[in-house]
Amino acid sequence: MAVMLGFEALQGVLGMRDAIDLLEETSFHEAAGRTFIAPRTNTDFEGGSMRIIFGADYQAGYCATKAYHNIQGVGVRYLVLLYRLKDGELLALLDGQIITDLRTGAASGVVARRVQIAGPVTLGLIGSGNQARMQLESLASVYRLDSVAVYSPTAARREAFAHEMSAKLGIPVTAVDSAEAAVRGRPVVATASSSRSSEPALRGEWLDRCRLLCAVGNTRPQFAEVDVRCFRDAGLVVVDSPLALEEAGDLRQAVKSGALPQTKQATLAQIVTGAASMPQEGLVTFKSVGTALQDLALAARYFELLGSHAGLPAAPDVASLRRPARAVGRVRP
Repeated sequence: MAVMLGFEALQGVLGMRDAIDLLEETSFHEAAGRTFIAPRTNTDFEGGSMRIIFGADYQAGYCATKAYHNIQGVGVRYLVLLYRLKDGELLALLDGQIITDLRTGAASGVVARRVQIAGPVTLGLIGSGNQARMQLESLASVYRLDSVAVYSPTAARREAFAHEMSAKLGIPVTAVDSAEAAVRGRPVVATASSSRSSEPALRGEWLDRCRLLCAVGNTRPQFAEVDVRCFRDAGLVVVDSPLALEEAGDLRQAVKSGALPQTKQATLAQIVTGAASMPQEGLVTFKSVGTALQDLALAARYFELLGSHAGLPAAPDVASLRRPARAVGRVRP
């Protein structure tokens, strides 16, 4: 019997540091060869799109799919299905909105924990939506942020974001009127733009003092959130998984131009385990497209914490087992 965990049930159960720890644990499983990630499936249809991802963590004993669809003018819905590997039983159906936002922020936190920056840190942020909030919360959980500058194209939204996050985190967050003004001179920069364009929201020439860039907004091959220089100038480029190199337009451009040779590439699993060394100075760029393993890590923990609570809605026989038919002519013993 599968439990159903909606948005309200998940709110506040896991914090950002919890999520970072979970992604690090999963990275060790991945580095040991005990996980599997499938390429994502993208489907566009009239008035919308559907994307499906799948991952399995053999060491944890779970696999999961996430399906997320967008209807033009309405928005995006996310659904995570969590299965037990040993018998394939469907354990839970989870609203995927919090899972998606939290794991995307946490992935940046995994990298940030390994990029040491002395003293108070200033952050430049492009974007003012849910993902931008999670990036700010994640980086604030790792660094002692002194101040934050935020830019997004709509003045009212960036001003509202600055007011909200200043109050929530107790950090001065200031809205500025250009992307360049937000990031220039900042040692840490995060881009969580919702722009759907081949024109980058961030240019490497603005990153004059940047030590860590986290780019999480674009995950489609036809778009680019940051320009090629953001990868060319980096001493190391970290990705969620090698599949990201085919999925994100800005990474594809960087590889094609020769700005991102294999010698500069590392995965989250490699930096967590120390298989790839982190440069002690210069720019480190993290490009995240997200993986089903990250969704799985959070979904499994939510299920372990909440799945036995009384009163949860359940979905009996939602995925009943179809047993193989007996071979024709077989004689019973």
